[in-house]
Amino acid sequence: MASTTFSKQITINGDASSPCTNSNMQNKVAVVLGGQWGDEGKGKVVDLLAVHCDIVCRCQGGNNAGHTVVVDGQEYDFHLLPSGIINKSCTSVIGNGVVIHLPGLFEELKKNENKGMRGWEDRLIISDRAHLVLDMHQQVDGLQEAEKGKNSLGTTKKGIGPTYSSKATRNGLRIGDLLGDFDIFGEKFRTLAATYKRMFPSLEVDIESELIRYKEYAERIRPMVRDTVSYLHKALAEGRKVLVEGANAAMLDIDFGTYPYVTSSNCSIGGVCTGLGLPPKVIGEVIGVVKAYTTRVGDGPFPTELHDETGKLLQERGHEVGVTTRRVRRCGWLDLVVVRYTATVNGYTSICLTKLDILDTMKEIKVGVAYKLNGKKIDYFPSSMAELSKVEVEYVTLPGWQCNIEDCRSLDKLPELAKNYVKAIEDYLDLPVKFIGVGPGRDSIVSAH
Repeated sequence: MASTTFSKQITINGDASSPCTNSNMQNKVAVVLGGQWGDEGKGKVVDLLAVHCDIVCRCQGGNNAGHTVVVDGQEYDFHLLPSGIINKSCTSVIGNGVVIHLPGLFEELKKNENKGMRGWEDRLIISDRAHLVLDMHQQVDGLQEAEKGKNSLGTTKKGIGPTYSSKATRNGLRIGDLLGDFDIFGEKFRTLAATYKRMFPSLEVDIESELIRYKEYAERIRPMVRDTVSYLHKALAEGRKVLVEGANAAMLDIDFGTYPYVTSSNCSIGGVCTGLGLPPKVIGEVIGVVKAYTTRVGDGPFPTELHDETGKLLQERGHEVGVTTRRVRRCGWLDLVVVRYTATVNGYTSICLTKLDILDTMKEIKVGVAYKLNGKKIDYFPSSMAELSKVEVEYVTLPGWQCNIEDCRSLDKLPELAKNYVKAIEDYLDLPVKFIGVGPGRDSIVSAH
């Protein structure tokens, strides 16, 4: 592998000497996005980069996301909180595009506080425009899935879809409503409950009890709430370094993913702009996080899925169990057709390849490089799930390195065959792989500096 392949450096909000320093990039925002079906390890990448940044933002999704960060042997699980909140010098912003379940948020804060997270009260800011996920939304989520029967979508039942639906039909409730005139909030709450009750007669909502609970939540959340649009624009004008953490992943995007087996938000690059109030011109680096193989949770087509012992090996070695749902993830070979498609949509400037160490024991490794439909190669990613279910994957086979790389901390320590695997990915995507994950810890990401 030529040494020049790994000579490129990450530039986040600045020059190549440090991930988040300012230069002639005019303080561009850096974005971390999932390049497959989620669970790629975005939280760890965000945690790594947050050390060099002033602000880390969540822009979409809700507590259907699950990001794991391991610091000093302690594992932290984040669902609504930006993964950067573990960094004491970094402010965390939950943007207007996020849907927030307040009971879940406070439970998450308490759980991580018990693990050692301190001082979060001084570094968490929540948008007044963010919509509330109510318990009734979660009940409706479950009822809707039950109605679909065998055609269910495999949602997390966290109320995300119904909340975004409320937002789109303009009967949703926002954080700003909760902190405003509470009588008006109560009227809107009752109206929404009545609407859902007509749709689902079995729905049970103790309206008065819920309103009492939310009046208490209003006072607990009030100190953290502000207009995050003006906050972020002012921060950028002052030269502060901003990192955006995408939740879910591009193949779960409601427009570009494997619809209808998707989430209910735009978890591609467009969601960064609409979910934070940032114009495209302020976005600089877009880092696509890609697992060295492919996984997905829930239902839907999965062209490179393995139903054999190799798939089981990936699941066991990779500990592929969902952080949010505890569901076992489906596993398969790396699908570069998927990654090329998401790179087209998101405009990645570089790739972070994670969990390369999970492939350590394999004699041969396959990589999906093309789709055939009815015996002919296709040059597009099918929007039809009927078509996607019928594609035949064309693979290339690469030799495995068959040794433990978990202790590698520099590129020159990686075996040549592992470097060749990375080089094959770079060549196919025509993008640099700038970070490589070789283990679960914060220090186990090899930087291509």
